[in-house]
Amino acid sequence: MTQTETSRVQKAFQNKKAFIAYITGGDPTPGHTVSLIHALEHGGASLIELGVPFSDPIADGPVIQRASERALRAGANLPRLLESVREIRRTSQVPIILFSYMNPLMRYGFERLARDASEAGVDGVLLTDLSVEEAAEPVRQLRRFGLDTVFLAAPTSSDRRLQLVAEHSSGFIYLVSRTGVTGAQEQVSSAIEPLIHRLRPLTDLPLAVGFGISTPEQVKEVASLTDGVVVGSALVRFIEENASAPDLAARLEAFTASLTKPLHSQ
Repeated sequence: MTQTETSRVQKAFQNKKAFIAYITGGDPTPGHTVSLIHALEHGGASLIELGVPFSDPIADGPVIQRASERALRAGANLPRLLESVREIRRTSQVPIILFSYMNPLMRYGFERLARDASEAGVDGVLLTDLSVEEAAEPVRQLRRFGLDTVFLAAPTSSDRRLQLVAEHSSGFIYLVSRTGVTGAQEQVSSAIEPLIHRLRPLTDLPLAVGFGISTPEQVKEVASLTDGVVVGSALVRFIEENASAPDLAARLEAFTASLTKPLHSQ
C-alpha cells in the first residue's frame, strides 16, 4: 500500500462512527472463526479485532480469559488464525487487526509475523503489552509490511506516554475507558471525556473507546463523544453462552445488529 492509498482501517472511520468488534480467534473452535467474523460484519461491525489466544492474558477479565482457554484447547494458534483471515479475504474486505500479547508473536517470529499477516490480509496489529517506550523497532517492522499499529491510551497515561502513543499509532488509537481488566460494565466511565480532550490535540487519528461497553445505550453514549466504539467482552460472553447452538453465527449477527443500531443515527 502506498502512502496515498486509504487503508481498510481508515475507511472504517470515513463519514461514520465505527463499531469495532472483538472476538477471540478460535473460540469456541477454530472452525467457527470465519463464520463468526462474517456474522459480525453482517451485523454492522466496521472493523474486527481478532484476538490471538494466549495462556496468560493479564489485561483481560474472566470472560476473555475463558475464551482463550477454550480456543487453545480446541487447537487454535496463530497460523490457523492467519489461514482464517486468508479465507475471509476471498469474500470480504472487512478490516481485521490482530489483538495480541507479545509472547505469541515473538514465538512465531516478529518479522515473519509481519510478513505473513500482511500476505494473509491482516490490516494491523494491536500489541496490548508492548511498552510504547520500546515500540519503535516493532512499529518499524510492522509498518514495513503495510500494517497499521494500534496502541492503547488510558486515563492514567502520562502526557509523555500519550505523545508516544500518538507518534507510534496509525489507523486509530484505542482509548481505554478505565483502568483494570476488560469486562462489561453497567455504566460508562466518566474518565473518557477528559482522556479524549488530552489526546485530541496530539493526533488527527480517529479515537475509539473500549473496555466495559456492552449495551446499545452505552454504544450510543460513547459514540457521541468519539469516532469509534469497541465492544469485546459482551460479544465473547454471547459466544460462550450460545457456543453449542447450531445457528451460533446467525444469533451473533442479530446480537451485533442490536448493538450497532444506535450508530445508524449518528
